[in-house]
Amino acid sequence: VLVYEVHVYTGDKLGAETDSNVYINLLGTRGDAGKRKLHQSKNNNVKFRQGQMDIFYIKAVSLGDLEKVLISHDGAGPGNGWFLDKIVIKHNEGKEAQEVVFPCNRWLDEYRDDGKTERELTAISKYFVKENSSRQWRVQVQTDGDSPEPQECKRTLVIYGSKGKSDELLLSPRTPGYVCFLPRATDEFTVETSDLGDVYKIRVSCDDVPGFEGWHLKSFRLEELHTKQELNFDCNCWLSLNREDKELVKEFPAVNEDQKTLPVFKYIVSVHIGDHWEAETFANVFITLYGKRGDTGMRKLHTSLAKGRKFQRNKVDSFLVEAVSLSYLQKVVIGHDGEGYGAGMYLKMVTVKESQDSDEEWVFPWWNWLDTHLGLCETVCEVMTVGKRLISSPKLPEINMKSSGLWIMDITGSDLSNEVDPIRLSFIFYGNLKHKKLPLQVTGKAIQIKDELADIGFIYKVQVTGPHSELKQPWHLDLLHMKHTATKEEMYLAFDCWFNPNEDKCVELPALYADQEPLPVVEYAIHLHTGDLKKADATGEAYLRIQGEKSDSGKRWLNSRNSLITFARGQVDVFKIKAVYLGKLNQVLVGFKSLKKDEWFLEKIIIKEVLYPFSAHVFVHNDWINKCSKKDFVEVAIPLKETSVTSLLTKNFDTKSRGRWQTWVHCTQVPEDVPDIQIVVFGRKGKSPAQKVQNLNDNPFLLTVGDIGDIIKVSFVLSGPCLGRGIKLHKLRLKDLDTKQELGFHAEARCLFGEDGSETVTELAAVRPDKPPLRGVLYSISVHTGTLPASGTDADVFITVFGEQGDSCKRRLSHSNFEKGQVCVSEMRAVDLGQLSKVLVEHHNVGYGAGWYLDQIVIRESDKTDGQYAFLCQQWLDSGVGDAQTERMLK
Repeated sequence: VLVYEVHVYTGDKLGAETDSNVYINLLGTRGDAGKRKLHQSKNNNVKFRQGQMDIFYIKAVSLGDLEKVLISHDGAGPGNGWFLDKIVIKHNEGKEAQEVVFPCNRWLDEYRDDGKTERELTAISKYFVKENSSRQWRVQVQTDGDSPEPQECKRTLVIYGSKGKSDELLLSPRTPGYVCFLPRATDEFTVETSDLGDVYKIRVSCDDVPGFEGWHLKSFRLEELHTKQELNFDCNCWLSLNREDKELVKEFPAVNEDQKTLPVFKYIVSVHIGDHWEAETFANVFITLYGKRGDTGMRKLHTSLAKGRKFQRNKVDSFLVEAVSLSYLQKVVIGHDGEGYGAGMYLKMVTVKESQDSDEEWVFPWWNWLDTHLGLCETVCEVMTVGKRLISSPKLPEINMKSSGLWIMDITGSDLSNEVDPIRLSFIFYGNLKHKKLPLQVTGKAIQIKDELADIGFIYKVQVTGPHSELKQPWHLDLLHMKHTATKEEMYLAFDCWFNPNEDKCVELPALYADQEPLPVVEYAIHLHTGDLKKADATGEAYLRIQGEKSDSGKRWLNSRNSLITFARGQVDVFKIKAVYLGKLNQVLVGFKSLKKDEWFLEKIIIKEVLYPFSAHVFVHNDWINKCSKKDFVEVAIPLKETSVTSLLTKNFDTKSRGRWQTWVHCTQVPEDVPDIQIVVFGRKGKSPAQKVQNLNDNPFLLTVGDIGDIIKVSFVLSGPCLGRGIKLHKLRLKDLDTKQELGFHAEARCLFGEDGSETVTELAAVRPDKPPLRGVLYSISVHTGTLPASGTDADVFITVFGEQGDSCKRRLSHSNFEKGQVCVSEMRAVDLGQLSKVLVEHHNVGYGAGWYLDQIVIRESDKTDGQYAFLCQQWLDSGVGDAQTERMLK
C-alpha cells in the first residue's frame, strides 16, 4: 500500500474557485484507485481557492506507472464551476521518489468552455527525485506591533537561489485554529524546497481579499536545517493596498557577509494600448518581468501613475513594480482575466525602466490583441525584448543625415576557444536611402567596430547574416550597442540568438529611437505550392527574398547547409521567417539550384503575416524554374497577384446568447432627486423594450434585450420633465452573461440629455474591435405648418424618425409654438439611422382648437446641403376634426 500525495492547483483566473465536492480517480498500469472525494486540504483551511495549491493524501495498493487522472465535481448552476490548472502526484516506490504532472488548464463548468464538469487528464512528464536533493528550512516571521489583527488571507513565500527558485510556499499554521501574524508575534514554519544553491532573494505576498487592512512585516529569518546556514532579511514594510506603496508583494535581498547585497529597484512598467476600436480593457492586467537574475513573479497592475481610467485606447499607463534587481531584462509575460469577444485589449508594447530617473528603457513590442476571440485568441503573451533605447532624444531625430561623426558599435557574445577559427558574420544596416554591409570577424567575447554609415540615411533596422565559414562550435550573439559620436544617439539591440554549425542564419531587429515606436518584428509564414504536373518535383538548394515597400527580408535559405531540400509534386511546403515589418509586400525572389539538373514547377507562393490584421499575399508563378538553364543558381522574381485580409474573428462563440447583458453605467452630476431614466438597446434585427436604469454609480444590473441581433446602439430616454443641466456620463459597458462578449461605448465626457439638460434622448453607438462604430449625426428637422384657418398649435409636438438602422426614440421638438404658415426648424442628435423611411409625429393636446394642420416635415443631415427627405402629411392632427387622430405615421 502506497501513499499518493496529490497536489491540486486551482487556476489564477477570476472566479476559478469552487465550493463543490471534488472527486478524483488515479489510473495506472496496474489498475485504478476508485473514485475518491477530496475531503480535507492538508495545507489550507478552505480548499480550491483561486490561485491556490491544495495537498491531499490517497492510500492505495500500488497502481504501477500513473497514466491518467479522472477529476470531477458535483457543482451545478452558474458560479459553481472550477478552473483547474494542473494536478501533480508525488509518491515513493522502493528507493525512487516519483513526481507525475497532469496538466489541465481548463474549466470544469456547465456554463463555460465545453460545459463538462469531468475531465480525463493525461500525464505529460515524470520526474525521479534524487534522494537528499530536498532542503528543509526553518522560517521565522516577525510581525510589527502596529500591524492590525490578522484576517483570513493567504500569505506565501518564494525563495530564489543560484540553481532555481522554490514553489510558492504557503505560510500556514501546523496546528488547525492557531492564529498567526498577531501584532508583535514571531511565527515559525518549516518548508521544503529542492536544492536552490546560493539564496539571493525572497518574495513575500498576500492575497488581495476584500477588507484586508494590511500586514506590517518586520523581519524574516531562514535557517537551512541540514547545513545550519542562516539568512536574515530586514523587511520593515507594509503589505497593503491602503498604504503609500499600495503593494501586496514585496521582495528582499539576502544579507550575507560573503556576497554583495543586491539592490532593490522600483521598475517603471509602461503598458502602451493601441489606437484601435475597443482597444481598451476593464479587465485586471497582470505582468511578470524576467531577467538574467530570476523574475518578479506575477504582479497585478493596480495603480497607474497616469491620470484617468487605466488601459484605455491610445493611452500609456505606468506602474511601479518593486523587485530585487533582475540584471539584464529578457522578456515579459503579460495577460488579463477578461473573457469573451471585446473584453480584451490591443497591446502595442511594454516598456520598462529601472527607476523613475533612468534615461533608458527596455522595449517589448507586441502589436496584437490579447482577446479570447481576436488576433491569436490568447489573453496572455510572452514578449522577448528587442533591446534598450534612450527615453528622450539627445538631439533632433534626423540622425546620420550628414557624414559628420561616427557610429561606435560594441558587439558582445559568448566566448570562443583559442583554437577555433574566427567567425565571419555580416552586419547590414538599412537606412531610408540605402543599406550598407559591414563584414566582421568575431574572435572573442567583445568586438568593436566604427563606421560613419554615411549616405544610408535614417537607420531603421539592423540585420545579421552568416556565418560565412564552417563553424566548429555554436556562438551566441548577445547584444549590439550603437552610439553616435556627434548626435549622442544610442541604442542597445538584444539579438540573443545562436549561430550554429551548418546553418545560414539571418536575424534582424528594428532600430530603437527615443519617442518613436519601433517597427514590429513579424512572423511571415511562407506556403510554397509545387504544381501537380508530371516531373514537377525537384531536389536542390533554394532561398527566397521577400521585398516590401519598406525593405527586404534579406536572403533566407530554405535548406540547411550541406543538405538538400525536396519539393514534391502537388505538395505545399511551409517555412516561417521573422523579419522587421516589410510594409506592403510587392514581390518575392526565389533562387533554386539542382545538382541533378531537376526542373521545378512552382505554382504559387502564399505569404501570411502573423500580425493584426492578418493578411495573405498571393504570388503566382505557374511556370518551371531551372528549365534549360546553364546558370548555377536560377533566380526568378514573382510579382504580387493579390492580397486578402482575413477576418479578425478566428473563433466562433462556443455558446448561444440568450440576450442577457450585465450593464454598468457610471455618471456624476446626478440630481439629488434621481430622475426616471429608461434604456433601449438597438440591434441589427430589432430593439429591446424600454427598461429602467437601476443605478448610475457603476454597480452592475441586468438588461434583458431578447434576440435583437448584433447590438449597434443604446438610447437613454428621460421619462419625466427636462433637467436643469446634463448628467455627466463616464462609462457605459455591456457584458453578455452567456458568450462573455463585451461591448464598449465612447462615453468619456458625454452629457446625458445635453449640457443644459434640455434633451429627452441621448444615444451612444456600440464599439467593436473589428469595425468602426456608427457615426453620430446632427439632423435638421423642418416642420411646415399648413395655411388653413386655425392651422397652428401651442401643443408639445413629438417626433420619432425611423431608418434602416433603427429609430430615434420619441423626441420632443424644441419649438413650442407652430404658427399657421410657418416653418419651424429643430435639431436632433442621433446615431446614424441610415436611409430614412418614415416619421411618427404626434401631440398630446385634446379639445376643440388644440389641433394642428401639418403640411409636411423635411429632414436632412445638418452638414449636408443635398439629400433631404420630405414626409408629406397635409392633414389635421385634431381630436375634434376629421378622423380625430392626434398622431400620424408619415412615409
